[in-house]
Amino acid sequence: MTFTRRTILRGGLAMGAMTALPRLSFAAQTLEMGSARLDTLSDGNLVLPIGFVTDNPEAKPILESYGITGDSVEPPCNVTLYRDGTNTVLFDVGSGNDFMPSAGKLMEAMDALEVAPEDVTHVVFTHGHPDHLWGVLDDFDEPFFANAEHMMGKDEFEYWLNPETLDTIDQGRKTFAAGALRRLQILEDQIATFGDGEEILPGILAQMTPGHTPGHMSFHVKNGETQAFIVGDAIVNHYLAFAAPGMAAGSDQNPDLGAETRVALLDQLATDKLPIIGYHLPEGGLGRVERDGDAYRYVPEV
Repeated sequence: MTFTRRTILRGGLAMGAMTALPRLSFAAQTLEMGSARLDTLSDGNLVLPIGFVTDNPEAKPILESYGITGDSVEPPCNVTLYRDGTNTVLFDVGSGNDFMPSAGKLMEAMDALEVAPEDVTHVVFTHGHPDHLWGVLDDFDEPFFANAEHMMGKDEFEYWLNPETLDTIDQGRKTFAAGALRRLQILEDQIATFGDGEEILPGILAQMTPGHTPGHMSFHVKNGETQAFIVGDAIVNHYLAFAAPGMAAGSDQNPDLGAETRVALLDQLATDKLPIIGYHLPEGGLGRVERDGDAYRYVPEV
C-alpha cells in the first residue's frame, strides 16, 4: 500500500464580482490499492459559521488547541476518485457553481489528472448536501457526468426527493432541501438506489452511517489485500469529531444520532486500522484513526 502526495497549482480564478483570487492549490493524495488507484481531489473549501461545528462552550479548549478561535471555519472539500481499470468512480461531485465561490473546483482538479467527465462510469453519493451533490448538473441542467450511472442510498434519495422535506427541515437548511429536490427530480430516472451492506460495485460495500443526514452512506473499498474506508461526512472534522466524538455537531441534522454513529465508526476504524478518506479532513483527507485515551486522534498520511 503506497501513499504519494502531489500539489497541483492552477491559475487564479475569479470569485463573483471580486478581484481575481491568488493561485489555488488543488492538493490531492493517492492510495495505490493493488491493481486499483484511489485519488482525492480538491473541490476547494467551504466558509461556515462556527455553529456548524458546535455551540457547546465545553468545546472551546479543544478548538483553541487546534488554533480555532474565530467565528468561522474553512473546511476543505475532498472528492474521492477510484479507478480499478474497469470502473472510474467518483464519490460525490462537489458544489458546482451555485453554492459558495470558494468551492466548486472539481473540474480543475480532474483536468490536472487528465480525467474527463465523460470518463466517469459511476457517480456515488454519500448524501445530498450541497457540497456533495450540487456539482452533478451543468449550467444547462444536464448531467455533468453524462456517461455515468448515478447511485445513492435508498433512504437518502427518498428523503431529499420528498417535497415534504422542505416543510420539515430546519430553516437554515431549506435551501439545501430545495437544491437537492431540484437536482434529484431531474436525475430521478437515472439514479440507482442501494441499501446498507450492499456491494454496489465490485469491492465497494455500502455502510449506513446516519445522523449527519437521515440516510448518509459511507463506503468500504477493497481491492486484493488493500482496503480503505470513505467516511463522507460521518466524521466531519479532524479536531472535535475525534477529541470529543460524543459531542453534538452543529452540521448534523440529527445531532444525537450523528454522535452515536461517529462514536461507533471511530471505534471500528481504530480497531480495523484502515486508511480513511474524509470529505472535510485536512491535507487531502487521507489518513488513519488512532485511539487517544478515551477519545481518538486523526493522523494524516502526508
